[in-house]
Amino acid sequence: MTVDDTGSGTGGHPGPGGDPEPEPGPSAGPRPAGPEAAGDGAAEAGPHAVARSEEPSAADRSAAHNTTGTSDDDPLALRLEALILGAERRYSPFQAARSAGVSMELASRFWRAMGFADIGQAKALTEADVLALRRLAGLVEAGLLSEAMAVQVARSTGQTTARLAEWQIDSFLEGLTEPPEPGMTRTEVTYPLIELLLPELQEFLVYVWRRQLAAATGRVIQTADDEEMVDRRLCVAFADLVGFTRLTRRLEEEELGELVEAFETTAADLVAAHGGRLVKTLGDEVLYVADDARVAADIALRLIETLAHDETMPELRVGMAFGTVTTRMGDVFGTTVNLASRLTSIAPRDAVLVDSELAQELRRTQDAPATEEQAKEEEEERYRFGLQPMWQRPVRGLGVVEPWLLTRRGGPR
Repeated sequence: MTVDDTGSGTGGHPGPGGDPEPEPGPSAGPRPAGPEAAGDGAAEAGPHAVARSEEPSAADRSAAHNTTGTSDDDPLALRLEALILGAERRYSPFQAARSAGVSMELASRFWRAMGFADIGQAKALTEADVLALRRLAGLVEAGLLSEAMAVQVARSTGQTTARLAEWQIDSFLEGLTEPPEPGMTRTEVTYPLIELLLPELQEFLVYVWRRQLAAATGRVIQTADDEEMVDRRLCVAFADLVGFTRLTRRLEEEELGELVEAFETTAADLVAAHGGRLVKTLGDEVLYVADDARVAADIALRLIETLAHDETMPELRVGMAFGTVTTRMGDVFGTTVNLASRLTSIAPRDAVLVDSELAQELRRTQDAPATEEQAKEEEEERYRFGLQPMWQRPVRGLGVVEPWLLTRRGGPR
């Protein structure tokens, strides 16, 4: 895996049509939601708008089906969609944009940022889609967000929730909707199950989001100055399973999926429990950050130690660097991140390599001895970590780096 691997979430819910629809002139301002605003009122925009708001073409219906995963001929699929969305299909993209009082161009930007595919002019949108558009546009009009920031909000939310939704369907609902009795179909079980689970899962999602928002806000307000809110000094670490490509050829798909899930779960739990923040998982690799060098180093060694006791797990290698990091949309970027990634690729099996900045920070906090000679002269238990210099070497794109092998002294604390 590389540090630049990113995924764009794709949802199971429709987005706008392709080319932006021309605005209908004087009536482009906000309108109340309703049939008058979304349906017959479109006739005021002239013949072109009337044609676009009539029955969708076969291509539009096909695009809507591919995006929503539901067919107009499948009553249960439509009932499930209405249950989850809380409303029935009512608007084409043009009608929804007009009802929300936003331009088709802006509506398209929002929907695509959220990860939804184009559906032409099929009537596949609901009152919830109109309300979401109105809220985002309202934040821009009120000056609380710039248009670019509102699009970023849509994109980050779409990417995060798309992955969550895919996981819940693949790993959660799929197992729970197995027919409990012979003769029952999965579809007969799915509707009442989702009806029961949906409000509980929604409440839990909001709870976790508020908790995470409170924690992130607390970190920001403790920052020394405004510049550090975006460009901060952090410890960045990659933990990578060794020989994962070979495993993919040897293991069955189900076994491989279980291994990846076990690795991600173990890593996520250790990172969270000991004060780090998991940025993302990339299958055979996890990326985490920590404000404190001691915390980052302890997590790295705990990962090695924990997986070493699991015979089903491959060996692990970790690379870490300390320095200025740019944060955007929950991700991290910059030279420090790239250096941590490169150190991971050259780290020995079941070992942790750190850069000279992180090594210096551990010495400054007296968590590691200044020299090995000093360590030999003092008690073993005084220092948390040991640092062994490795050969300097050129690293592509970063020049010559000085890696240090990080070890534990005195056991975990």
